[in-house]
Amino acid sequence: MPDRSTRDAVAQAAPLPEAQAAAGARGGGRAAGGGDPLVGELRRAGLLPALVLHLLADDRSYGNQLMDRVTEVTAGLVTVNPNTMYPLLRDLEARGLIAGEWEHPERRSRRFYRRTAAGAQEHERLRAALEPRLAAVAAAVTRLQAELDLEPGPGLPPSRP
Repeated sequence: MPDRSTRDAVAQAAPLPEAQAAAGARGGGRAAGGGDPLVGELRRAGLLPALVLHLLADDRSYGNQLMDRVTEVTAGLVTVNPNTMYPLLRDLEARGLIAGEWEHPERRSRRFYRRTAAGAQEHERLRAALEPRLAAVAAAVTRLQAELDLEPGPGLPPSRP
């Protein structure tokens, strides 16, 4: 048996992020986008709330529609599962950024959300924060295409002169 107690061992252990850094781990996990260097930083910068607020700008929508639209808008680069979307929607609603109402209140079927005026302001703030990050990702992809002598994807400028 070890000489020191479990309490002493726990007290002397490094916090998880510090231990991961020392071991060379990236941390963050897949759910946080940490496993994907391309999208992880964008997710941490508020990409998903920005997309949801954007998609709710013109029309109301419910959670599953929003998940499908996020996948569609990002061409599959970002996918969202219900364990991410519904807590996000509850959080946005609690913060007054979106308003929800049941399609059939007596049955609690689908909950439709719409963006509020406060949500429009938050959307603009998130857009401004994301713009330089998205530009950096686009520039990196363009450089990679040029380096590998590849044609750009649809809607992107040519990477070669």
